[in-house]
Amino acid sequence: MSKKDYIKIQTELLQTVTTEQAWHYAIIPKNNTNNKILEFYIDQNKCNPSIKEELEIILAKEILLYPIETDIINKTLGKYYIRSEQKKQNISVNWSRSDNFLEFIINEANSINCSDIHIETYEKRCRIRLRIDGKLVERYTVDRSEYPALVNKIKIKANLDIAEKRLPQDGRIFFELKNSTFDIRVSVLPTLHGEKIVLRLLSKDATDINIEKLGFSKQQLKNYLEAAKKSYGIILISGPTGSGKTTTLYATLKVLNKENTNILTIEDPIEYTLEGINQVQLKEKIGLTFAHALRTFLRQDPDIIMLGEIRDPETANMAIRAALTGHLVLSTVHTNTAWGTVSRLVDMGVPPFLLASTLNLTVSQRLVRLLCPDCKQETEFSKDLYPKHFDPPTELNTHQKATGCINCFYTGYKGRKAVYEVIPIDTEIEKHIKNTEFNINNLLSEKGIKRIWQSAFELFKNGSTTIEEIYPILMNQD
Repeated sequence: MSKKDYIKIQTELLQTVTTEQAWHYAIIPKNNTNNKILEFYIDQNKCNPSIKEELEIILAKEILLYPIETDIINKTLGKYYIRSEQKKQNISVNWSRSDNFLEFIINEANSINCSDIHIETYEKRCRIRLRIDGKLVERYTVDRSEYPALVNKIKIKANLDIAEKRLPQDGRIFFELKNSTFDIRVSVLPTLHGEKIVLRLLSKDATDINIEKLGFSKQQLKNYLEAAKKSYGIILISGPTGSGKTTTLYATLKVLNKENTNILTIEDPIEYTLEGINQVQLKEKIGLTFAHALRTFLRQDPDIIMLGEIRDPETANMAIRAALTGHLVLSTVHTNTAWGTVSRLVDMGVPPFLLASTLNLTVSQRLVRLLCPDCKQETEFSKDLYPKHFDPPTELNTHQKATGCINCFYTGYKGRKAVYEVIPIDTEIEKHIKNTEFNINNLLSEKGIKRIWQSAFELFKNGSTTIEEIYPILMNQD
């Protein structure tokens, strides 16, 4: 998008008006002279003396208006003043000085499907950023003099020690909106210029998750569900933080959640809620670790156990023991590839012959942003855009690029989709695990296992995403 399409606004000016005020009056902040005179660009079709008078009453300052083209106003509003698709919450707020500033931020973050809120301080300024579709967007600034009060307000709500400023702290806030309730995980980190806080919005209802819409191909889904419907064994999902592993696990639990089945989970944190499942929050400070919870689970007559993550040798061996004794175990491991989970567990001390006899299936996944269908544009494609040494399975002459419109907040992207690599463990692959033969790329190709880079390339080929989004995945072509 060229600079002429919209007006670039400093974050400090963004918060001179709320999102609703900006859209209602079709105005864009231009300047704040000595904190006495506010200057705005305004839609040339809406500029009149009555709006100027209204704004002066509402904002209690002298207002100057500069009419510009409607298209530029709309594009700028769409980029900087993101509106929820849900019913708007009409909150009057005087930013960080207001008692409901924190509520305002959380409410806005929830309404636009933001996953994390970053509240951070530097030498001369403090800012608030929101993570939307996996990317951070700077949204507000806070005066340095008011930053400590905001931090203390969060600490109080999270039952943290406001006097402790030298050590990291973790807590939770139970937040209620008119139509929903959810938990917020609070992480406080001491930095050079003060405490940085990250708020993660949690406990989303999992009832709407559909495993068929996550991104599995037909064959991958068939293999995955066959493994999940076994009465014992272990299913492992790998991928970096934020790749959607928990969503895949809960989509699986939703399929398995029956009246005659006892399902137990131990998580850190509990990110979704699902009726009929017994969920336990990890509390390492009092000794409630993954391994400790798993020992107790085995005395709770479980059918299915979900471990949020296998982090250490003790948990790994306990998980294998649970799978051996007739339970279905679902968990995640931080590795880059689906096959890498096997060598990781062996490195953790799990005997290869036990792993071979219990592992049902291993999965790797990544999240890819999808192009906005309303504004994506087709353009010529050059091989130079591929990573070095990447060998494309198909020659492409054109590709889709991100443009940006009001429907995608001028990011060019709208929503995300997971891409998967699914390896079912058969007798032939079992032998390789028992013999600790980990280089099986040729065998996987012979069996027609779609690699994760191939899944990502298909999304790019059919015009669903851009080369920039899948570039890191293509770099790991085998």
